[in-house]
Amino acid sequence: MSETPVDEMSFEQAMAELERVVGALERGDVALEESIKLYERGAELRKRCEAKLKEAEEKVHAITLDAEGNPTGTKPVEGL
Repeated sequence: MSETPVDEMSFEQAMAELERVVGALERGDVALEESIKLYERGAELRKRCEAKLKEAEEKVHAITLDAEGNPTGTKPVEGL
């Protein structure tokens, strides 16, 4: 698994590593202690993915449209 801190990962990086973690856990070919570490890492990765998706969703919701439904810009999103 990657040594990159989870909070520095992009959505794509976190999702790819989460898929590797889940695959390793599903195969069941790792020792108990390693399984626990993988599970903990997976939980952090899931949380990161959810946060990045929420951030993207908020950015999409911030897009303003004109009367015809065409994007005209964005409005400020609190907390970003």
